[in-house]
Amino acid sequence: MRRGISLRLGVLFVVLALFAVACDRGGDEGENGGTAGGNQQAGGNLYDEIVENDVLRCGVNNTVPGFGFDEGGGEIDGFDIDFCRAFAAAILGDAEKHELVAIDADNRFNALRAGEYDVLVRNTTATSSRDGAEGVTFAHPNFYDGQAMMVRQGEFSSIEEMDGTNVCVTSGTTTELNLADYAQQLGIDITPVTFAENPQLQEAFIAGQCDGWTSDRSQLAGIRSTWPQNEGGPDSLVILEEIMSKEPLAPAVLDGQEDLAEAINWVVNGMILAEELGVSSRNVDRQSNNPDNPQIASLLGVAFEGTESADNGLALPNDFMQNVIRQVGNYGEVFDRHIGPDTDLGLDRGLNALWIDGGIQYALPIR
Repeated sequence: MRRGISLRLGVLFVVLALFAVACDRGGDEGENGGTAGGNQQAGGNLYDEIVENDVLRCGVNNTVPGFGFDEGGGEIDGFDIDFCRAFAAAILGDAEKHELVAIDADNRFNALRAGEYDVLVRNTTATSSRDGAEGVTFAHPNFYDGQAMMVRQGEFSSIEEMDGTNVCVTSGTTTELNLADYAQQLGIDITPVTFAENPQLQEAFIAGQCDGWTSDRSQLAGIRSTWPQNEGGPDSLVILEEIMSKEPLAPAVLDGQEDLAEAINWVVNGMILAEELGVSSRNVDRQSNNPDNPQIASLLGVAFEGTESADNGLALPNDFMQNVIRQVGNYGEVFDRHIGPDTDLGLDRGLNALWIDGGIQYALPIR
């Protein structure tokens, strides 16, 4: 009899111990102590949390003119910021239901894993190691770029002439590796001088610690556009023609967040598709009520000539692109607003032109 009681007690203790371990694991919080971070780590449905909390948090840059920049008043504006607004418009119906979290390159993935924000939309290159080792899922690139070199006017005409020089570069980026690879390819010696943020790089460059500054071409164009007049202004700098690498810049979310990842991906696709189909913030209301063709009807989640509107198959509402286009615009509108030919950056569409215009921006169909 005693042996039977002891056996049952032993089993009970084991069950209680296992239950305690499970509770302990389930109670872990993210590094910031927030429940959102804990749920992200445990694989909870972050999309549902965003809807419940009625706010989308985006990790962004605040030091790159045209893409994500704070001029000093605490307001961050730019191309990437409009994509955050577009994501909020799609998921929550209101582009203003977002929070911006400024984050540096070194800490962007750690902060995403810790639950400090929901979506990373910060001039981040999609690579295999980041997709795998960093545990993130990238959406369709919202900007195709390439790494370039900026130097003082008249000092160098090519990177090959920069043997034995020091070059400023942001730490924690693919830019460091690309610079080393390109220098080795050319057979020259370049010493990287690394800093965490662009303002620190600018100080070092002005102080003469660096002979060049390397980054994505678009980022260099933004930095050049706001170069201090007392340091010669934009005309004192030149961006060399060589392209060192491919830099597909894309928003990202944590692995395991399928609903959110699909939402982000299809918003980027939808903005590109809207431009291709000629749907803009100026005509979206008319197209929603009387679409010109079935493709536009599918994009906007409405019926065409008496047929029922198709289910998009996503967690997003069927008409999510109406809010995106109405409140933020299509891809071309966002590009022209922040970085296009009529802005201080003056960037041509280049690779970011639609595929029908000679670029490589090609959107998958929404239907």
